[in-house]
Amino acid sequence: MTSLWLAQHEQLVGDPLPRRAAGAIDDVIVGSGLTGLVTAVLLARSGHRVAVLEARSFSSLTTGNTTAKLSLLQGARLHTVRHRTSRRIAAAYLDANRAGQQWLLEYLDAAGVPVQYRDAVSYATTEAGAHTIESELRVARDLGLPVRRLENPELPFATTAAIALADQAQFDPLDVTLALASELRALGGTIHENVRLTGARASRPVIAHTNRGDLTADRLVVATGTPVLDRGFYFAKLEARRSYAASYRVTGPVPDSMFLSVDAPTRSLRNTPGDDGELLLVGGNGHGVGRHPSPASRLADLDSWTRRYWPDAERTHEWSAQDYETPHGVPFVGHLPRGRGRILLATGYDKWGMTNAVQCGITLAATILGDLPEWARTLHTRLTGPVAIARGIGMGAAVARHYVTGYRRAARSLPSAPPREGGGEVGRVGLRPVARSCVDGKLEDVSPICTHLGAVLSWNDQEATWDCPAHGSRFTNDGRRIEGPACRDLARRAPGNS
Repeated sequence: MTSLWLAQHEQLVGDPLPRRAAGAIDDVIVGSGLTGLVTAVLLARSGHRVAVLEARSFSSLTTGNTTAKLSLLQGARLHTVRHRTSRRIAAAYLDANRAGQQWLLEYLDAAGVPVQYRDAVSYATTEAGAHTIESELRVARDLGLPVRRLENPELPFATTAAIALADQAQFDPLDVTLALASELRALGGTIHENVRLTGARASRPVIAHTNRGDLTADRLVVATGTPVLDRGFYFAKLEARRSYAASYRVTGPVPDSMFLSVDAPTRSLRNTPGDDGELLLVGGNGHGVGRHPSPASRLADLDSWTRRYWPDAERTHEWSAQDYETPHGVPFVGHLPRGRGRILLATGYDKWGMTNAVQCGITLAATILGDLPEWARTLHTRLTGPVAIARGIGMGAAVARHYVTGYRRAARSLPSAPPREGGGEVGRVGLRPVARSCVDGKLEDVSPICTHLGAVLSWNDQEATWDCPAHGSRFTNDGRRIEGPACRDLARRAPGNS
């Protein structure tokens, strides 16, 4: 499950971790994705000494697994934000994304990063979806976005409605983050891999606790998919979702626009330059993390759908990504509660990280340096309305259900026979709950209890991981933390002696 982008780039080599020294670092940025790097570069341009920490490898999670569409037409996002908030907030959201898009396009032009300009198209295949398309069109035009109806989207299947926005952009996201990393290092910043934030103290200076020791800085910016610090309870305000993508060689024509359906299951289409012609990128089939009985079936269904319309498609890469949705559809960004103004965060892009990551990076840097844009001030004063509250209540109820069903699974006796190859099971051995898996012929027993808030984990049969259905933490089959709000690995147990 390595993305096309990660596969075709050499891995960046991290810098040596600096010793703990008061005054040596102004800003510690956690996360080497687009948000963290934009924030780091903007601060470094102002003379700040910046260190970027990455728990795994450079840009290896959401940014390295995105479909990399830089668009202001985002499926039915404006309709969603307008429905859940107000016209004022929807307008500010659009202005924020426009600022993020403009900043990034100017940066890529100056850095010489290849960009392909395309129409962005939102389309429907059902009558209900057609009504959503009409609503998105009305909201977009009301906010001044020049979206047009598209009578023939030139797709190999029937549609019921479509709208388009010209001159949007697509690119290789690793080209972008590597360019930002190069500038950051030229400005004196550093990037440190395999350094995981495990906690923080909002003292003066801030103390960042990591698996490699403590670091001190004036400020700490948490620019991960979801905050690994529980201040503010953002884990309870977000819904973690996993989605899938694959790249294909095809002999026929490849869609020349960036397409996204508004119906479920979602279908995302774009092209990208390949070594021997353009490749087709297909994405979709998202579901709640840890909440589908067989993630492998979701990727298989996406592949089957692709071959239905492009029968000669030859898959080159397949991958998945994790995104986080807020109840109101607008990212959380700014000061972290109980951080004394020294700890900041950004999260909740719901698959639209190319524009939102940059606007949040601009917001974070402006919060530290001063001169916050007007659209950021408006989004900061957002009130949570009834629709968003109802959405949040529904998200909380779903979490509660998964706690109950998870502990029911863990109370059953684990089968005496080992799992099949690539399989995983949760059950009880004696009085202790166990998560048992078989990967590459090796049995592994770990605790099935998420180290974040104690939910029972589910087996991901596509990626051979243990995934948390409550708040989206993920672990390797032998218990090492991958992502999510959990800070600690799972306890390992001797197979057969648990």
